[in-house]
Amino acid sequence: MTKVKICGLRREEDVRYVNRYLPDFAGFVFAKSKRKVTKETAKQLREQMDDRILAVGVFVNASLEEIRELCEEGIIQMIQLHGDENRGYMETLRGLLPGVPVIRAVRVRNRRQVEEAEALPCDYLLLDSWSEGQYGGSGKQFDKDLVPALSKPFFLAGGLTADNVAENIRRCRPWAVDVSSAVETEGWKDEAKIREFLEHSRNL
Repeated sequence: MTKVKICGLRREEDVRYVNRYLPDFAGFVFAKSKRKVTKETAKQLREQMDDRILAVGVFVNASLEEIRELCEEGIIQMIQLHGDENRGYMETLRGLLPGVPVIRAVRVRNRRQVEEAEALPCDYLLLDSWSEGQYGGSGKQFDKDLVPALSKPFFLAGGLTADNVAENIRRCRPWAVDVSSAVETEGWKDEAKIREFLEHSRNL
Protein backbone atom coordinates (compact mmCIF):
# COMPACT_ATOMS: atom_id res chain seq x y z
CA MET A 1 0.00 0.00 0.00
CA THR A 2 1.29 3.45 -0.92
CA LYS A 3 2.41 5.44 2.10
CA VAL A 4 1.11 8.96 2.76
CA LYS A 5 2.78 12.09 4.10
CA ILE A 6 0.77 15.09 5.28
CA CYS A 7 3.11 18.08 5.26
CA GLY A 8 3.01 21.48 6.91
CA LEU A 9 1.53 20.80 10.34
CA ARG A 10 1.40 23.93 12.51
CA ARG A 11 -1.34 23.60 15.12
CA GLU A 12 -2.59 21.22 17.79
CA GLU A 13 -5.68 20.72 15.62
CA ASP A 14 -3.46 19.46 12.81
CA VAL A 15 -1.97 16.86 15.14
CA ARG A 16 -5.42 15.72 16.24
CA TYR A 17 -6.38 15.22 12.60
CA VAL A 18 -3.34 13.10 11.75
CA ASN A 19 -3.67 11.12 14.98
CA ARG A 20 -7.23 10.27 13.96
CA TYR A 21 -6.43 9.11 10.41
CA LEU A 22 -2.81 7.95 10.82
CA PRO A 23 -0.83 8.91 7.73
CA ASP A 24 2.59 7.29 7.69
CA PHE A 25 4.45 10.61 7.90
CA ALA A 26 3.78 14.17 9.04
CA GLY A 27 5.96 17.06 7.94
CA PHE A 28 7.21 20.05 9.91
CA VAL A 29 8.53 22.87 7.71
CA PHE A 30 11.59 24.63 9.13
CA ALA A 31 12.30 26.62 5.95
CA LYS A 32 10.95 30.04 5.08
CA SER A 33 7.29 29.44 4.34
CA LYS A 34 3.84 30.37 5.56
CA ARG A 35 3.86 26.92 7.17
CA LYS A 36 7.17 27.39 8.96
CA VAL A 37 7.30 26.29 12.59
CA THR A 38 9.87 26.92 15.29
CA LYS A 39 11.78 24.16 17.01
CA GLU A 40 9.73 24.79 20.16
CA THR A 41 6.40 24.50 18.33
CA ALA A 42 7.49 21.35 16.51
CA LYS A 43 8.59 19.80 19.81
CA GLN A 44 5.21 20.49 21.40
CA LEU A 45 3.36 19.07 18.41
CA ARG A 46 5.60 16.00 18.18
CA GLU A 47 4.96 15.21 21.85
CA GLN A 48 1.23 15.09 21.08
CA MET A 49 1.58 13.03 17.90
CA ASP A 50 0.90 9.31 17.70
CA ASP A 51 4.21 7.43 17.74
CA ARG A 52 3.14 5.42 14.71
CA ILE A 53 3.51 8.57 12.60
CA LEU A 54 7.09 9.50 11.68
CA ALA A 55 7.87 13.21 11.80
CA VAL A 56 9.77 14.61 8.81
CA GLY A 57 11.71 17.87 9.02
CA VAL A 58 11.66 19.91 5.80
CA PHE A 59 14.73 22.09 5.26
CA VAL A 60 16.10 24.49 2.64
CA ASN A 61 19.86 25.06 2.93
CA ALA A 62 19.74 24.70 6.73
CA SER A 63 22.77 24.44 8.96
CA LEU A 64 23.85 20.93 9.84
CA GLU A 65 23.68 21.87 13.52
CA GLU A 66 20.00 22.83 13.28
CA ILE A 67 19.12 19.47 11.72
CA ARG A 68 21.29 17.54 14.18
CA GLU A 69 19.59 19.14 17.20
CA LEU A 70 16.10 18.39 15.89
CA CYS A 71 17.00 14.75 15.28
CA GLU A 72 18.90 14.16 18.50
CA GLU A 73 16.07 15.66 20.56
CA GLY A 74 13.59 13.28 18.91
CA ILE A 75 11.54 16.04 17.32
CA ILE A 76 11.96 14.58 13.83
CA GLN A 77 12.80 11.07 12.63
CA MET A 78 13.45 11.82 8.95
CA ILE A 79 15.15 14.64 7.04
CA GLN A 80 13.83 16.18 3.81
CA LEU A 81 16.23 18.42 1.89
CA HIS A 82 14.48 20.83 -0.43
CA GLY A 83 17.20 23.35 -1.27
CA ASP A 84 20.58 23.36 -2.99
CA GLU A 85 22.22 20.78 -0.73
CA ASN A 86 24.90 18.85 -2.65
CA ARG A 87 26.53 15.45 -2.30
CA GLY A 88 29.12 16.69 0.20
CA TYR A 89 26.43 18.19 2.42
CA MET A 90 24.48 14.92 2.38
CA GLU A 91 27.54 12.81 3.13
CA THR A 92 28.41 15.02 6.10
CA LEU A 93 24.81 14.89 7.33
CA ARG A 94 24.73 11.10 7.13
CA GLY A 95 27.99 10.96 9.07
CA LEU A 96 26.55 13.14 11.81
CA LEU A 97 23.25 11.26 11.97
CA PRO A 98 23.81 7.64 10.94
CA GLY A 99 20.57 5.75 10.55
CA VAL A 100 18.35 8.81 10.08
CA PRO A 101 16.68 8.52 6.65
CA VAL A 102 17.29 11.37 4.19
CA ILE A 103 14.80 12.41 1.51
CA ARG A 104 16.17 14.48 -1.38
CA ALA A 105 13.57 16.65 -3.10
CA VAL A 106 13.86 17.12 -6.87
CA ARG A 107 11.98 19.87 -8.66
CA VAL A 108 11.45 17.95 -11.85
CA ARG A 109 12.42 19.57 -15.14
CA ASN A 110 13.71 16.56 -17.12
CA ARG A 111 14.37 12.84 -16.80
CA ARG A 112 18.15 13.14 -16.65
CA GLN A 113 17.91 15.41 -13.62
CA VAL A 114 15.91 12.76 -11.76
CA GLU A 115 18.31 9.99 -12.79
CA GLU A 116 21.29 12.02 -11.52
CA ALA A 117 19.52 12.68 -8.22
CA GLU A 118 19.01 8.95 -7.72
CA ALA A 119 22.79 8.55 -7.47
CA LEU A 120 23.02 10.95 -4.51
CA PRO A 121 23.62 9.60 -0.97
CA CYS A 122 20.00 9.74 0.12
CA ASP A 123 17.47 7.06 1.05
CA TYR A 124 14.51 8.45 -0.87
CA LEU A 125 13.72 10.95 -3.58
CA LEU A 126 10.77 13.31 -3.51
CA LEU A 127 9.61 14.36 -6.96
CA ASP A 128 7.96 17.77 -6.93
CA SER A 129 6.96 20.42 -9.43
CA TRP A 130 9.46 23.01 -10.63
CA SER A 131 8.39 26.61 -10.25
CA GLU A 132 10.74 29.53 -10.83
CA GLY A 133 11.86 31.17 -7.60
CA GLN A 134 10.31 28.50 -5.37
CA TYR A 135 11.85 25.54 -3.58
CA GLY A 136 8.55 23.68 -3.45
CA GLY A 137 4.95 23.87 -2.34
CA SER A 138 3.62 25.28 -5.62
CA GLY A 139 0.53 23.07 -5.54
CA LYS A 140 0.96 22.35 -9.25
CA GLN A 141 1.39 19.03 -11.02
CA PHE A 142 4.29 18.22 -13.32
CA ASP A 143 4.54 16.05 -16.43
CA LYS A 144 4.63 12.44 -15.18
CA ASP A 145 6.28 11.36 -18.45
CA LEU A 146 9.43 12.90 -16.94
CA VAL A 147 9.55 10.23 -14.21
CA PRO A 148 12.05 7.54 -15.27
CA ALA A 149 12.16 4.00 -13.96
CA LEU A 150 13.75 4.33 -10.53
CA SER A 151 15.23 1.71 -8.25
CA LYS A 152 15.29 4.10 -5.28
CA PRO A 153 11.92 4.51 -3.52
CA PHE A 154 10.35 7.91 -4.05
CA PHE A 155 7.65 10.23 -2.76
CA LEU A 156 5.41 11.81 -5.37
CA ALA A 157 4.37 15.41 -4.67
CA GLY A 158 3.15 18.45 -6.55
CA GLY A 159 -0.53 19.21 -7.07
CA LEU A 160 -1.89 15.95 -5.68
CA THR A 161 -5.51 16.06 -4.54
CA ALA A 162 -8.09 13.55 -3.40
CA ASP A 163 -9.48 13.63 -6.94
CA ASN A 164 -6.24 12.82 -8.77
CA VAL A 165 -4.06 10.93 -6.29
CA ALA A 166 -5.31 7.45 -7.20
CA GLU A 167 -4.65 8.07 -10.90
CA ASN A 168 -1.15 9.37 -10.12
CA ILE A 169 -0.37 6.37 -7.93
CA ARG A 170 -1.46 3.95 -10.64
CA ARG A 171 0.60 5.77 -13.24
CA CYS A 172 3.83 6.40 -11.31
CA ARG A 173 3.84 3.67 -8.64
CA PRO A 174 5.48 5.86 -5.98
CA TRP A 175 6.54 4.47 -2.62
CA ALA A 176 4.67 7.36 -0.98
CA VAL A 177 2.63 10.46 -1.83
CA ASP A 178 3.03 13.88 -0.23
CA VAL A 179 0.34 16.55 0.16
CA SER A 180 0.00 19.91 1.86
CA SER A 181 -2.10 22.66 0.27
CA ALA A 182 -4.73 20.29 -1.14
CA VAL A 183 -5.74 19.26 2.38
CA GLU A 184 -6.19 22.85 3.50
CA THR A 185 -9.05 25.35 3.47
CA GLU A 186 -8.09 29.02 3.52
CA GLY A 187 -4.51 28.06 4.38
CA TRP A 188 -5.25 25.77 7.31
CA LYS A 189 -5.38 21.99 7.51
CA ASP A 190 -8.89 20.63 6.96
CA GLU A 191 -9.87 17.39 8.69
CA ALA A 192 -12.37 16.29 6.04
CA LYS A 193 -9.84 16.85 3.25
CA ILE A 194 -7.16 14.89 5.10
CA ARG A 195 -9.57 11.98 5.58
CA GLU A 196 -10.63 12.05 1.92
CA PHE A 197 -7.05 12.21 0.64
CA LEU A 198 -6.02 9.23 2.75
CA GLU A 199 -9.05 7.24 1.65
CA HIS A 200 -8.34 7.87 -2.04
CA SER A 201 -4.65 7.09 -1.58
CA ARG A 202 -5.16 3.78 0.16
CA ASN A 203 -8.39 2.31 -1.21
CA LEU A 204 -7.02 1.29 -4.60
